[in-house]
Amino acid sequence: MATKTEQNGSANAAQPVKIKRPAWWPSFGVQIIIALFIGVALGFVARNMGQTPSGDANWLAVTLDTIGSSFIGLLRALVPPLIITAIIASVANLRKVTNAARLAGQTLLWFGITALASVVVGLGVALIANPGRSTSLTPGDGYAPGRTGSWLDFLTGILPENFLGLSASTQLNETDGALEASTGLSFNALQLVVIALVIGIAALKVGKAAEPFLEFNRSALALVQKVLWWLILLAPLGTLGLLGNAVASYGWEMLAPLGTFTIALYIGLALVTFVLYPIVLRVNGLSPLRWFAGAWPAIQLGFVSRSSLGTMPVTERVTVRNLGVPRGYASFAVPFGATTKMDGCAAVYPAIAAVFIAQVFGIELSLWDYVLVAFVSVVGSAATAGLTGALVMLTLTLSTLGLPLEGVGLLLAIDPILDMGRTATNVAGQTVIPAIVAKRERILDLETYNSKVGTDPFTEEEPAETAAAEDESELVPA
Repeated sequence: MATKTEQNGSANAAQPVKIKRPAWWPSFGVQIIIALFIGVALGFVARNMGQTPSGDANWLAVTLDTIGSSFIGLLRALVPPLIITAIIASVANLRKVTNAARLAGQTLLWFGITALASVVVGLGVALIANPGRSTSLTPGDGYAPGRTGSWLDFLTGILPENFLGLSASTQLNETDGALEASTGLSFNALQLVVIALVIGIAALKVGKAAEPFLEFNRSALALVQKVLWWLILLAPLGTLGLLGNAVASYGWEMLAPLGTFTIALYIGLALVTFVLYPIVLRVNGLSPLRWFAGAWPAIQLGFVSRSSLGTMPVTERVTVRNLGVPRGYASFAVPFGATTKMDGCAAVYPAIAAVFIAQVFGIELSLWDYVLVAFVSVVGSAATAGLTGALVMLTLTLSTLGLPLEGVGLLLAIDPILDMGRTATNVAGQTVIPAIVAKRERILDLETYNSKVGTDPFTEEEPAETAAAEDESELVPA
């Protein structure tokens, strides 16, 4: 039986109001593509300009870096209020929902299934390519990283240290012979998810007295979504700066000793993104082409930004608006996926890197070692969710296998180039799973998913009142 959402589609929803632009002005997707080419060109120009006489980066490289980092900084600044307000609103909307626990369980199940399949793809590519046997690097070229992952990270990462999930770190820098201390603040996305869940559940338990707070939260969410829409308009400019800075800073010459490894990694990532995910979608009765068209804005932003958390606001937006996933469910699944669903960083990359490092150090891996790699990829991303990142997952994998951590240093020189593909695959997975689970639970808006309209982020959000009214029933299957 079709759900209310599937029956009515978006017929009852307020129609998005498109931004009026001149006929000659390119669409959002075309703007991103143009920005990619311009960014690469400016990056090569900046790299050929070299450094200033004092050894600093030239003005063009600094400009590209400033544009790119500023855009990601603005995106990351929206993540905490978006997670908190969206999850509280979704929990509040679960008052009439009987399948909330099932949705969470299905999400975790499909996270694990696709992670296991991804690591199998990575191991298969690594065993065919043998990247460690075609490199000029030696064990002496490696060095141990400064940060490692452990199985205890989950316990320390999931428990909030303060109400906002903030943590401070102090770093000593030497300037003109003098030591200067700089302190930076960062947030733990998983802790924010936990905080928002607790507040939302508490509001439900309080009952009528919490209604003013929930109403305030709905208004705050509408404001955050409006600011997010303004920021999305700057995505082409941010893309130009991010990719231009990557080319200016790293170029391509460092790829030579690691050419086979890089090619193997990107083949593995491509197989997961363009073969594994489409197969899973097709098995669940969804069009891979429509998924790719809807998720593309988030995937391409993930590629150039190298940040799943920075891309998360856009990921959630396209998951709801282009793929038809109910907002109430997406506001839980996307933030949770941004901290734990990392098929690029936590499955394909550690698998290929482990084989590469073992070959460089002359260590033969057994069948049991490959089983351990799969186990770490499926479970380890949750265990290190408080410290997400490819470096943390790689060190956890190497530690579990007993491989030397110095092998990590062999790959750090080209990590930014590798990270672009890894993050794009991460973001792709973070859109696939909510769509699959929503389809299986019969709450997916199939009309929106299959529609060729609405893939352009240059459209306004629907009015907050209409969205809130829809959320009251969009998660209730028929």
